[in-house]
Amino acid sequence: MGMDINNLPLIREECEILHMTDKQLKEIMSRLHNDLVKGLSRDTHPTAIVKCWLTYIQDLPNGKERGKFLALDLGGTNFRVLIINLGENHFDMQSKIYAIPSHIMTGTGVALFDHIAECLANFMKEHNVYEERLALGFTFSFPLKQMGLTKGILQRWTKGFSCSGAIGEDVVQGLKDAIARRGDVQIDICAILNDTTGTLMSCAWKNHNCKIGLIVGTGSNACYVEKTENCELFEGEPTKPAMLINTEWGAFGDDGALDFVRTEFDREVDSNSINPGKQIQEKMISGMYMGELVRLALVKFTTMGLLFGGRGSDLLFQRNSFYTKYVSEIESDKPGDYTSCMDVLEELGLSHATESDMAAVRHVCECVSRRAAHLVSAGIATLLNKMNEPKVTVGIDGSVYRFHPHFHTLMCEKIAQLVRPGITFDLMLSEDGSGRGAALVAAVACRETLGFA
Repeated sequence: MGMDINNLPLIREECEILHMTDKQLKEIMSRLHNDLVKGLSRDTHPTAIVKCWLTYIQDLPNGKERGKFLALDLGGTNFRVLIINLGENHFDMQSKIYAIPSHIMTGTGVALFDHIAECLANFMKEHNVYEERLALGFTFSFPLKQMGLTKGILQRWTKGFSCSGAIGEDVVQGLKDAIARRGDVQIDICAILNDTTGTLMSCAWKNHNCKIGLIVGTGSNACYVEKTENCELFEGEPTKPAMLINTEWGAFGDDGALDFVRTEFDREVDSNSINPGKQIQEKMISGMYMGELVRLALVKFTTMGLLFGGRGSDLLFQRNSFYTKYVSEIESDKPGDYTSCMDVLEELGLSHATESDMAAVRHVCECVSRRAAHLVSAGIATLLNKMNEPKVTVGIDGSVYRFHPHFHTLMCEKIAQLVRPGITFDLMLSEDGSGRGAALVAAVACRETLGFA
């Protein structure tokens, strides 16, 4: 084991760059607010970084939706197909997860939609609705320019996807064509939406104060209810006072707005990513990058001789080997206990770690996750202040928020410090997230279009 030299004070000092002061957070809020306004305004939207796409969703669920609906949820390396039966104050939901093979994630758009349509048809067979004509809500969690409730143009791939021939195309048409090529199932796609929107809808079904939807998972994004008069991109006469806006705030910072708080670790994560220079805020927050940020810091401190006696391991020096779930596990240990931390370090070939090494590893994890929580909190506080409503529930989904042991508490504390006096809020975990939300959007849309009043 050797001598346990305590370099924790030096490591703490090095980690100060990961700490954002309230003054910095307030500067971030003011920059984000300006970016939101630019995204909403007709003149500045084309060059805006934070796009604030209209969702064309103007009705939240009222609890009176009835019937059988399909939902499709595509947001990462797998997708879910769901069937939902809405009754009086209850719904039954059955779902199945299908993998997306990596050759399809990087293949053609046509092949992706064919794969999805095939899984959809198989699912309908399994649930004995193969012969029925069903309405479907499609959650598609990539940046979309919405042209209507059932028309969304893919802007860019994120999260490891790069299907060719899909950017600039209408995603709904892509899925409709794939269903038509099969010719065996009858499906009406009633709505396309984003996972943030699905989360908001899903929470709003239970809680009518829910007016913000947030994802902190593989990616990060938020949507919120905006006054229709501020939605300058809306064509035609506004019939309803409010509309859901999909901010696509993951892109905040793509123009350098966050450079004053970014670190060498952030710059390295970005330059090694599939989309350098894009989704800068997302890369400081989300689960796809959090573990890698920790790993880069650990590598630096090891090469400085401050950690592991200067002896790393093959895995430590291997990109993306430090999973984000490790961050949650390490921070779940009780103070003074390093059981999970020891397990993680052993998996990484670092069984020579001393107790002060473990304390240092935990400190790095805490700094990275706290920074993510504070950045998300600044974003939510910006939306709450902009909406300026007395009481708002924030519906939240995503693996980081769901599984990190302190994320919720960190957010509650920080948002409270950053919102305008007189605004109260609460954070609600979305139970089955964007899937149920998609079916609810379909139900609400069908209530309007197909006359299922």
